[in-house]
Amino acid sequence: MNIDLLLKYFPALTPQQKEQFAALDGLYREWNAQINVISRQDIDALYEKHVLHSLGIAKIIQFKPGTEILDVGTGGGFPGIPLAILFPMADFHLVDSIGKKIKVVQGVADALGLTNVKAEQARVEQLDTTYDFVVSRAVTRLKPFLGWVRYKIVKAGNNDRPNGVLYLKGGDLTEELAEVPDRYRAYDLSDYFEEPFFETKKVIYVPKK
Repeated sequence: MNIDLLLKYFPALTPQQKEQFAALDGLYREWNAQINVISRQDIDALYEKHVLHSLGIAKIIQFKPGTEILDVGTGGGFPGIPLAILFPMADFHLVDSIGKKIKVVQGVADALGLTNVKAEQARVEQLDTTYDFVVSRAVTRLKPFLGWVRYKIVKAGNNDRPNGVLYLKGGDLTEELAEVPDRYRAYDLSDYFEEPFFETKKVIYVPKK
């Protein structure tokens, strides 16, 4: 898979965005040789399983300029890096408790010239800043995750959706979603992307109370 997959679903990319997305393959292969942040089988499916998956959030919301977004447990930079490319006027704070992963994130962001990305080794409970949205990709069950980030989200916002959490998760979520308040909404990524990988993948949106 290559950048053509992204253009299939995001045809309005600017020339700079196309260049940045195209550069991800080489950058992650280079970094992965030093610090393993993506499995060997996944590196060959980077654009489908990591980049496009991250951009599933962009099918649910278009972040407006000035929006502040926290990516918790970003790992190698997902979903934060692809979203930061797509929304250059929004600000992204990517955190992970593992320093070597943040080293990769910072290296990729620097190579791409992403001035809207701040990468930091930290646990979310250590942060004293607040945000419009929190994004993440399956770092834990949804209920404890919501507990971690509930005080990190400001109420007022200027996007088309109220501020809140956008959580990428896959598989059968019936039991997990039964644990959380009924104000969430689940979006099937198979409604937006036709590749088999997305059959059970969802974006769970939980607006701020």
